[in-house]
Amino acid sequence: MTLAGRRVGFGITGSLCNLDRLWPQLERLVAAGAEVVPVVSQVVQSTESRFGTPAEHLARLREIVGREPIRTIAEAEALGPTSPVDIMVVAPCTGNTMARIANALTDGPVTMAVKATLRNGRPVLLAISSNDALGLNARNLGTLLGARNIFFVPFGQDNPWSKPTSLDADLDLLLPAIEEALQGRQIQPLLVVRHGGPPAGGRA
Repeated sequence: MTLAGRRVGFGITGSLCNLDRLWPQLERLVAAGAEVVPVVSQVVQSTESRFGTPAEHLARLREIVGREPIRTIAEAEALGPTSPVDIMVVAPCTGNTMARIANALTDGPVTMAVKATLRNGRPVLLAISSNDALGLNARNLGTLLGARNIFFVPFGQDNPWSKPTSLDADLDLLLPAIEEALQGRQIQPLLVVRHGGPPAGGRA
């Protein structure tokens, strides 16, 4: 299917180390003809790190999608009744965000955008990036795997030896995952290899 003319909500949360991987995928989405409606979490708006400043992240986002991001709960609420999207993507989706979605906590613009989209019976696609997705957050992952209208970008363990509870989505599969979710299907396989094998001298 084509993404041309599709209105795609795109929530970006605080896995700041993954933003450099995200930008090329957003460029591909725009190039495919989608109208991208960005929504940014409070962490993205306010946190400076070794991966850049909020001003730099927001400037890059505006450059790619050609519009200002949604920054508040009130702005995001409009994605429900008055300005709906065809699909809401959250990428990267932190463990914190995943837990909030699983427990219906609407305390930020991204989670409000997710709630608004689910209210409309439209799909939500999560690209998880969490160091505790197989730890305490595993229960939330399980809840969302069984939830109606919630889909995932394929994910896997990115470093099973140093971070055994960490899961990371393969962002190269973002666009095909969007296409499948728009048709009400989970792209398969869901579980993919995200690491290059055991370290030298490590356990296989």
